[in-house]
Amino acid sequence: MSELHAALEAALLRELRAVYDYENDARFAGRLTPPVIALADSQRRLGQWIAGVRRLELSRQLVFERPWLEVTSVLEHEMAHQYVDEVLGVRDETAHGETFRRICEERGIDARAAGAPVPAAGPDADRVLERIRKLLALAGSDNQHEAEAAMRRAHELMLRHNIDHVPTGYEIRHLGDPRKRGNRVESDVIGLLSELFFVKVIRVPVYLARETKHGHVYEIAGTHANVEMAAHVYAFLLATAERLWHENRRDARVRGGRDKLAYQSGVIRGFRDKLVAERSQLRGTGLVWVGDPKLASFYRARHPRITTRSRRVRVNAAHSAGREAGRTVVLHKPVERGASGGQRLLRG
Repeated sequence: MSELHAALEAALLRELRAVYDYENDARFAGRLTPPVIALADSQRRLGQWIAGVRRLELSRQLVFERPWLEVTSVLEHEMAHQYVDEVLGVRDETAHGETFRRICEERGIDARAAGAPVPAAGPDADRVLERIRKLLALAGSDNQHEAEAAMRRAHELMLRHNIDHVPTGYEIRHLGDPRKRGNRVESDVIGLLSELFFVKVIRVPVYLARETKHGHVYEIAGTHANVEMAAHVYAFLLATAERLWHENRRDARVRGGRDKLAYQSGVIRGFRDKLVAERSQLRGTGLVWVGDPKLASFYRARHPRITTRSRRVRVNAAHSAGREAGRTVVLHKPVERGASGGQRLLRG
């Protein structure tokens, strides 16, 4: 092993130990006794708890090649195995038996995140999502009336689905580039997703193993259909805010590049105004979203220590100009996620 690679592994193991200590305190009340954490060259397993030698192993390929979300999900999964084994002393059940599943559910841990990875569910897995995709394809029409009607119908279908549908499970996904600093526009989009797109969102730290650096991303949680749609809206609105900025920089209310974030923030606010108005109209038809208590419980279990921060937003003429432009935005067809694109879910 080269000195550089050895240094990378040493830094990574220190990071995994820090995550282990935090999760032990937050999810298991500090009842786990720290084991040896090691990397393995296994191609068959992403991770395993080896009780006899008190060793928690993670696949070397996993920790260096996959997103940090997958790494920490496998780590938490193996910590749950350790808890069942050493704290509860349950040894008369299968590895993923009733006690293990209960512990994972209570603590917001993915009980599937072990064994060989399999591809995430494809875009056709959810019939409702596919219907919404078709409507959004119409929302790309050059005919503004047709586009607006399709968008309203897609919004109504999403609302109706989330009112009538009983969730059978939730998934998580990370949005954003951990190598870049977040900004006001991105946080406005995230706030919109949290408010109107049936997902829970939180900003979380991640570790970039090959660069030995830390960063932050946004984690969204919800049903498969809602996570897919929220991810599409996130990418679409960031791209749209950038496009409208370039198209309208000569607006008399825009003073120059320093107004870029204010203008783009206004675009997001204007788009929100439009969706809120449509939601109000739908409320008159009896479609009222009252929330998803199970998702709230899943979110709280996954993030037992949540802190909130407030920020002041500067509203100026450029922001108002962007807000006007945002009210004209129509959702367009999502970009399909190919077999090699997007993030895989770990199932076990």
